[in-house]
Amino acid sequence: MKVGLIGIGTVGGGTFKILKENAQEIFKKTGKKIEITMVADTNLALAKKIVKDEAIITSDAKALIESKNVDVVVELVGGVGISKEFVIEALGNKKHVVTANKALIAIHGEELIRLAKKNNVIFAYEAAVAGGIPIIKALREGLAANKIEWVVGIINGTTNYILTEMKENNLSFDVALKQAQELGFAEADPTFDIEGVDAAHKITILASLAFGIPINFDSVYIEGITKLTQKDIAYAEELGYRIKLLAITKVNNDEVELRVHPTLIPENRLVANVNGPMNAILVKGNMVGPTLYYGAGAGAEATASAVVADIIDIAREATLNIPTLGYIDEQILSKKVLNITNVRSEFYLRLSMTNKAGLLAQITKIFANNDVSIDAMVHKEVSDSHRDPDIFLITSKIEEKIINKIIQELESLPENKDKIIKIRVEELN
Repeated sequence: MKVGLIGIGTVGGGTFKILKENAQEIFKKTGKKIEITMVADTNLALAKKIVKDEAIITSDAKALIESKNVDVVVELVGGVGISKEFVIEALGNKKHVVTANKALIAIHGEELIRLAKKNNVIFAYEAAVAGGIPIIKALREGLAANKIEWVVGIINGTTNYILTEMKENNLSFDVALKQAQELGFAEADPTFDIEGVDAAHKITILASLAFGIPINFDSVYIEGITKLTQKDIAYAEELGYRIKLLAITKVNNDEVELRVHPTLIPENRLVANVNGPMNAILVKGNMVGPTLYYGAGAGAEATASAVVADIIDIAREATLNIPTLGYIDEQILSKKVLNITNVRSEFYLRLSMTNKAGLLAQITKIFANNDVSIDAMVHKEVSDSHRDPDIFLITSKIEEKIINKIIQELESLPENKDKIIKIRVEELN
C-alpha cells in the first residue's frame, strides 16, 4: 500500500520513521508492505534530509494527491485553510485520508465525512485527539456496547504542564508559560492552548463520538487558564483539590454539556494526579463504569503512532464499514447544548474583602437568601502584613446563573475590594 505524506514536520517525520523502522512488525500485522512513496513539503531541504532517496519529494501537494503512485494521503499540515483543500481534493480523487488535524475536523468534519462516504473511502483521525492515546478507537469500537454518560479529559499538554509547574514549583503563570515555551511544550504563540481552544476542538470530536451528535464546535463554552493565580492553586490544595484545565461533555436525555474551563478536582482522583505534559481521558459507560486512558498527548512519535495505526487499519480494510463518528448516519441526532449558565456545578470562590466585624455573617446571609449552602469556607488569619486576608469557599451544586447572581451581590458589598474569582468544581464520582 502506497502512502503519500503531506507535511514532513514533527509528526510527519515521526510517521516516516515508524513506517521505516517498524516495517517488519507492521507487515506481520497486515500482510501488506506499507511504504511512503511520495512526500510533499514546501521545505524541500528538510524533506530531503529526512527522506533522502527513499521516496519522491515534491513541493506540490496537489501532484501528490493526483499521483497514481499514492493510495493513502496523510495530511499533516494543520490549520483549516489549505489543509481543507488538500483533504477535499484527496477524497474527491477517491484516496483514503488520514489526518491529525483536530481543528479541521472540529470545524469542517461533517462536510469531510460526507465526502468520504460519497466516494467510498476512509477518513481517519485517531491522532487528532490526545496524540498517542487511542481514545477515538476506544469510544467508537472498544466501548461500543455502552451508552456513554460522560467524557472528561486533560487533553492539552501545554496547559497541564503550566498548571503542574505553578503547583509544584510555585511559579507564576507567566514564568511557567515561558518555561513551557523554552522546553518546546508551548508554541511561540500559545493562544490556542492557554485559552482552551485546542481542548475545545478535541472535546467537540469526542462528544460527537460519545453521544451520536453532529460535530458542533461553535456551541462549546471555552475558558482558558490565563487568569489563574498561584494563590488559587494553593488555596484549592488546602481544601483537598487540584486545579486542571478540563474538557467536559455530559449527556442527560436530550441535553448535552460541552465545556472547557479550569476545574477543581478532588486530589484523590487519578486524573487529578496527571502531571506535566501528559494527557488523560476519563470515560463513563453505563455498563463498564469509569475507564481511564493515559499517555503522551503530543510529540513526534506518540502522535505519529496514532497516524500509523490509522494507516494500518486502512491496510487491513478494517474500518470501511465502521461509522466514522461511531453511529450510523440516520442515528446522528442533534441535542440541545446547554448554555453554561444552566449547567449545575459546585463552585470555588475567592473573595477579597475589607476585614470587619459581621463580614462573614453578611456573606453567609447572601448565600442563604439564594438557597445555596456553603460546603467549606476558610478565612485566612489576620496578620500584621495582611490586615484583610482572603476568604475562599466551596458551594453546594447549583446552576451557574445562581452563582453569578450571588457574585454580583457579594461584589456590591461596600467591603468588597476586587473581582471575585470563580472556578468550577467536578467531583468525578
